[in-house]
Amino acid sequence: MIYLDYNATTPPSPAVVDAMAIALREHWANPSSLHRPGLAARRVVDHARKQVAGLLRVSPRDIVFTGSGTESIGLAIRGVLCGCSRKSLVTDPIEHAAVRELAARLEGEGVSVFRLAAGDHGVLDLDDLAAILEREPIGLVSVQWANNETGVVQDVARIHELCRAAGVPFHCDATQWVGKMPMPEGGPPCDLLTCSAHKFCGPKGVGMLWVRRGVACVSQILGSQEQGRRGGTENVAGIAGAGVAAEESDAWLRDPSNRERQARVRDRFEREVLARCPGAVVNGPCHWGQSPTEGAWKLWNTANIGFPGVEGDALMLVLAEAGVCASAGSACSSGSLAASPVLCAMGVCEEVAEASIRFSIGRQTSEADVVEAATLVAACIAKWDAPACAGRPG
Repeated sequence: MIYLDYNATTPPSPAVVDAMAIALREHWANPSSLHRPGLAARRVVDHARKQVAGLLRVSPRDIVFTGSGTESIGLAIRGVLCGCSRKSLVTDPIEHAAVRELAARLEGEGVSVFRLAAGDHGVLDLDDLAAILEREPIGLVSVQWANNETGVVQDVARIHELCRAAGVPFHCDATQWVGKMPMPEGGPPCDLLTCSAHKFCGPKGVGMLWVRRGVACVSQILGSQEQGRRGGTENVAGIAGAGVAAEESDAWLRDPSNRERQARVRDRFEREVLARCPGAVVNGPCHWGQSPTEGAWKLWNTANIGFPGVEGDALMLVLAEAGVCASAGSACSSGSLAASPVLCAMGVCEEVAEASIRFSIGRQTSEADVVEAATLVAACIAKWDAPACAGRPG
């Protein structure tokens, strides 16, 4: 099996599994209890909060543990809008479904939603954002740092500048950024940041929300836990694992050669697939290393490739049978036969959007892995009737 679906989830590291096992065996008490076992569990949670804070370059006291990245996003967006008189949101059509579908729900509840246009390669029009902020009383801006389907990176530092000048809080869904790319030493270029532990070799069931000091964010689950910001007994074992994953990710990110090496692996995969499948196209930019101010770029680990004439969902299943694990778009949207809304919003034609597969590598993925995977992709494509990939396997 060649696993190329790291944007969907990552395998927990051995140290993460060990930390969780210790917490389950020895620190099973309620961390809100004041007896010794409870206080021991509280120390585990507090230590993990410091580890996560180290990865994000923020103060531990400003981090809220939740049950998932999606919950963190809901808390950030609803929490800000609930505490704000300006019931209006700026977002875009290439967000993860957790933001995109929440925006649609809020619109039905009476919130005004403004959507930025996604230009070439999925890069947002920030002139459009500046105009909206000048023209409208906006309550919150929500833009992801790196796209989960294409890896395209937005200029969040510029977005933060525009929002700060307008006095509008900026929420950044950094689920695909955290653990893959380093945080600026000065901390996140936003006012609220959300991420999920299972995207950087931690466990599922643990999300994080960072809120800049002074930004009002109203709790959506009542209770005294997490300093009253998110009710519910903390998942001590999961949080312990998230802390270890954050510490390991921070250490990995401190050596830039790690990212450079894996970027070469991803680039090799794209080249091999394009060479073996002449009709294939890469969705999004074909490079990762330049600054967002110089043009479109993407994460080192993501390749979204379209195979015109092929049914993406069918190809994904054929690949799985051949031993290649990938996704047709976002894993959170699996089961949908419709073309990816992200690719369509980027201007990718429907034929290509319906035939696109997301491949995402991890820290352990080797060049040998991707060369073999590209060979298997070409073999699966060859099963379709015509050389140009005429629709269904022959």
